[in-house]
Amino acid sequence: MKYVIVGGNTGGAGAAARLRRLDERAQIVMFEKGAHVSYSNCSLPYRLSDTVDATEKLVLNTPEGLAGTYRVDTRVQSEVTAIDRASKTVRVRNLATGEQYDEPYDKLVLAPGANAVVPPIAGIEGARVFTLKTVDDAGRLYDALHAGEGDVRRVTVIGGGFIGIEAAVNLREAGLEVTVVEALPQILRTFDHDMVQLLQKELFDHGVTVVLGDSVEAFEGSDAHLASGRVIPGDVVVMAVGVRPDTALAAAAGLDVNGRGAIKVDATYRTSDPDIYAVGDAAEVFGALTHQPMMLQLAGPAQKQARQAADAIYGLPVRNTGYIGSSCIKVFDLNAASTGLTAAQADQLGLSYDYVYVLPSDRVGLMPGAGPLHLKVIFEVPTGRVLGAQAISRGDAAKRADVVATAIKFGATVDDLRDLELCYAPPFSTAKDPVNYAGLVAGNVLQGSFRQAHVDEVRGLVESGAFILDVRPAAAYAAGHVKGAVSVPMAQLRDRLDEVPHDRPVYVQCMIGQTSYNAVMALQGAGYDNVYNVAGGYLGICSHEYFEDVMTGREPIVTAYPF
Repeated sequence: MKYVIVGGNTGGAGAAARLRRLDERAQIVMFEKGAHVSYSNCSLPYRLSDTVDATEKLVLNTPEGLAGTYRVDTRVQSEVTAIDRASKTVRVRNLATGEQYDEPYDKLVLAPGANAVVPPIAGIEGARVFTLKTVDDAGRLYDALHAGEGDVRRVTVIGGGFIGIEAAVNLREAGLEVTVVEALPQILRTFDHDMVQLLQKELFDHGVTVVLGDSVEAFEGSDAHLASGRVIPGDVVVMAVGVRPDTALAAAAGLDVNGRGAIKVDATYRTSDPDIYAVGDAAEVFGALTHQPMMLQLAGPAQKQARQAADAIYGLPVRNTGYIGSSCIKVFDLNAASTGLTAAQADQLGLSYDYVYVLPSDRVGLMPGAGPLHLKVIFEVPTGRVLGAQAISRGDAAKRADVVATAIKFGATVDDLRDLELCYAPPFSTAKDPVNYAGLVAGNVLQGSFRQAHVDEVRGLVESGAFILDVRPAAAYAAGHVKGAVSVPMAQLRDRLDEVPHDRPVYVQCMIGQTSYNAVMALQGAGYDNVYNVAGGYLGICSHEYFEDVMTGREPIVTAYPF
């Protein structure tokens, strides 16, 4: 058998390695139009801050290495320009010499990845615009930043997705003035609007200017002119507005593609041609939670697809369980991770769901580095099936998202999160891990033990004059509180019930939502039937409000922030 692979990075190299392990006698030829194979896409932004201290370190393997380990004939700077499905050949152009030739195949694997999108913005030809998709891209941008003494001081990053934010963080850590321009109302849509405020605040706190809800209409030199009329002066522009599947080759060959250009595949990653398979960023995959096709540009899923496609080619059984989309990012000192559906996606899908937002400590409070872990878990109503989670902290947020991701893959409910037996020692967690804690709270909400109000509702409550009961100690209230909130410390609540009205809703708030839960249960036990716990408490409210307060100049709903 002769296997030909188009694309030499995650999906392509993974398929080649698996095919060789399955079939020692096969001939395997892999074409890559770039200069490098098997490079670390996800590490590209870290070259900009010298976290990766040499561009060549981004390359994880070479044609020679692949030949020695896997006996794969790897040809770089070789672009496949056409597929002749009838004759089962591909047309190849050697980009170094211009030579063109046909290469036959028995089975063909397409793993061309995706291309960085560069919109046709007026004046863009006169701007110093860079993308960040390949090793060469990272090298060119790094060299431009260091070409002259102080020539580049200001960088404008267009796009607030993963690459844009990671580029912004690393550029700022390199000492540059950085502005992020995002056309949507928030960055990083793998996080809900309430959770992403923490990350936007972190960027602001580290000196990155974040412009939301505005787009670039034109460039004058490298200065960006926005739709709002604002001008962002810059010396260099990083274009990170997204990627588009590199599927012109597949479409020209008559393979089925979806409306966004991704190659349609079956459960074994076989395309509409039985001898051609597709994996990675260019392929459409099955959403395990939505039961709908989706596009997923992530390295882990690409590796899994590559293995399963190779197994299918070799005749092994493949069980495709679909994908839920798990990812993480470091934004300066905050670690953030998400898995499954966001609440916004659940809304779009019309699902019946609810969510909890808890702020337990990420480890025992006595331990160095202990701090709050912001954890949001989305679950289906009435089944309790876990749909998604988002975690942000200075500690191990990714671990918590990973635990929930595992639970989702096995169809777990919030009660299962409650009952998980997770590792504990004071430097790593608490005896009741944050995931257990979220499961407990979600179970209580699901069974109607108490009702909750979310942090994104509090501004409306304040503006409408709602009764907000602050049960923190008097000193904490004096240091900062929600405007209009009434202070009745928890230790005094049972003796001061006459200060709590029966004839209107009561919204109870503490620092993180735990003491206020105890207060809610006490009030319900005393006959109150219209009581709500403010999830996340004062810390959650302030974390949600701060960035937009500062950026818009609106009046804060708190007297002071606790940070």
